[in-house]
Amino acid sequence: MSETTAFLGLGAMGTPMAAHLARRAREAGGRALVWNRTGAKATAHAREHGSEAVTLSRAARADVIFSCLPTSREVDEVVGALEADLRPGTVWVDCTSGHPEAARRQAARLAGRGVAFLDAPVSGGTAGAQAGTLTVMVGGEAGVLERVRPVLAFAGKVVHVGGTGAGFAVKAVNNALLAVNLWAAGEGLAALARAGVDVAPALEVINASSGRSNASENLVGQRVLTREFPLTFGLGLLAKDVGIAADVVRGAGASAPVLMQTEALFRAAATVVGAGEDHTAALRLLEQMNGQEIR
Repeated sequence: MSETTAFLGLGAMGTPMAAHLARRAREAGGRALVWNRTGAKATAHAREHGSEAVTLSRAARADVIFSCLPTSREVDEVVGALEADLRPGTVWVDCTSGHPEAARRQAARLAGRGVAFLDAPVSGGTAGAQAGTLTVMVGGEAGVLERVRPVLAFAGKVVHVGGTGAGFAVKAVNNALLAVNLWAAGEGLAALARAGVDVAPALEVINASSGRSNASENLVGQRVLTREFPLTFGLGLLAKDVGIAADVVRGAGASAPVLMQTEALFRAAATVVGAGEDHTAALRLLEQMNGQEIR
């Protein structure tokens, strides 16, 4: 396949994802276009990775368009900006952690231009994006996914999870479970700290026992106990995702009291601690509630 791909949005995830597309384009004889609202980022990407920095109107002429933007609102804006330039037969793959309702709206809008749409959010963090091992959860038509599957150079695992919007729903619930596990680990460790227990060895025990989670194994010790909180995934973005998960719960008429409470906790944390902080900094709110640092 020698398609021209376009990647819209060169943030912490988008930059390495687009780099994998550029590498594949060189190997397959295709072209990899990139666009970012801040044009200097696209220019730098082209210089470093061999992609081509372009305008939105030029990106619209690609065979496969990828977007990876903060929210579905920005995707709506970009769709509107280049809608008139889109070609029938194009596939739009949205890797944003978006809203299922937005996916259905965007798919219908693009279908009017003869463009197929897949909601295809990713999981694996910046490390997975750099390594090209991201898990991609895809909503939309299975046949459309099979057409673009060979182009997903940033993926280690691709799973079709259902119709349009299903990818965004799965991603939101996945991130809500991240939030649940992170907060639960923080609650337990804060209580132990207040009880006079040494937190570091306690965490070591938990991570060798049934209470472990990805959050306890890979986040709390490296970010919270060290007080470093390096910014890789914003707290505001996680709060947004947990909010989408809560919308999924409400839309399904389901009962999920833990997820609903987690939505409230992370919205509060984003307000009190700061939406621009790393998501693990949510535990600073928990520390304030306990009058005790987790360290």
